[in-house]
Formats: sequence, structure tokens, C-alpha cells
Amino acid sequence: MSRYSRHRQRESHQVGRLGWLRAAVLGANDGIVSTASLIIGVAVAAASPQNILIAGVAALVAGAMSMAAGEYVSVSAQSDTEEADLAKERRELVEETESERDELTRIYVHRGLDAELARKVALRLMEHDALGAHARDELGISEMNTARPLQAAFASATSFATGALLPLLVVLIMPRPLLVPATVTASLGFLALLGIISARTGGASPVKAAARVVFWGGLAMAITAAAGALFGAAA
Repeated sequence: MSRYSRHRQRESHQVGRLGWLRAAVLGANDGIVSTASLIIGVAVAAASPQNILIAGVAALVAGAMSMAAGEYVSVSAQSDTEEADLAKERRELVEETESERDELTRIYVHRGLDAELARKVALRLMEHDALGAHARDELGISEMNTARPLQAAFASATSFATGALLPLLVVLIMPRPLLVPATVTASLGFLALLGIISARTGGASPVKAAARVVFWGGLAMAITAAAGALFGAAA
């Protein structure tokens, strides 16, 4: 194995994880917040433990399917746009080869190379992989950040269901009088842990990430609890 290959194996950049990390964190965070909020809202409205559990399970299933469908549609739209841009680039490389070479040269000049070196780099890269060079340097499309609809959908659904299971476990093990405070405490703890894990995985500040998810999760639960209390009193 070459020295370069060993270096590439050791090297790990956080940006390569952003695609799946974004979908997983969003799904788990939404699973915890939405399911815990619904459980708290229904519990404050004086529902029975059985009805609270049914509402939580329904939130898990519906939320996971919604996340998967939404993520798939969104990322598929991105993928369609990328494919359309690549198809256009293929045509231009055949019909306007010299103009495309000049365009790539200007890109490298703009990035700091002198005109002669930029021209040589453009020529060599287009000889090696013309479409790949233009996709990467002109369109910003690479293997690392290309859209993957099924991967994003699966990650979102799985992470949502995992997050939603956590407050559901509290419903199963806690007595009815302690259900609301236990759900709030456990959910905020889960959110803080999620923020720390996602921050460390992405190379960001764990304190800032944890504070952010705890604040917004707590706000969502408080508003839902207020709604549950209002409608429970009116019923």
C-alpha cells in the first residue's frame, strides 16, 4: 500500500458525514420532541394510561412514515436536479468542448492559479474525466455530497422511531401520577445526549448543540402541555 493510500485511510473529514448525520439527527430529535410532546399533551388532558400509550405509538408510526416520505421526496428532487445538470453538462462537453475547457480554466484562475497552470490543469483533468471535473468544480457535485434518497429516507425513519421509543418507554414503566414530570425529564435528558453525540460526530461544540436542542424541545413540550391543559379543561 502506498504512503498516499495509508494517509487517505487515516484521514477523516467531518463534512463527509453531513448527509447521513443531518437526516439521523433530525429524525431522532423530531421523534423525541413530537412523541414526548404528544404524550405530555394527552396526559395533561387527563387521558387514561392506555390512551396515552396508544397516542404515543400512533405518533411513532405516523411520524416515522412522514419523515421517510418527506425526506425521500426532498432528496429525490435534489437528485433529479443534479441529474439534469449532469445531462446538460454532457451535451455541452460534446458540442462546446473548447468553451467548457475555457470555463474550467477560468474557475482555476479564480481559485488562485496563474493562467498557464490553470490551462494545463484543465486540460489534464478533462483528459482524465471531463464530466467528473466539471461536475465537481463547476456544479459542486461530488460522490461525497451527491443526493441519496433511499439512504436519507431510511435514516430519517429509523432515527425517528428510535427517538420516539424513548419517551414511550417512560410511559410503559412510570406510574400515572409521575408520567408527565418523568417524560419531561427523560426527554430533555435524551435531547441533551443527542445534541452532545451529534456535535462530537460532526466536530462541533457539544455544549452549544445540547443547549440548542434542549431549549427548543422544552419549548415544544411546554406549548403542547398548555394546549392539552386548555382543551382538557374545556372537555
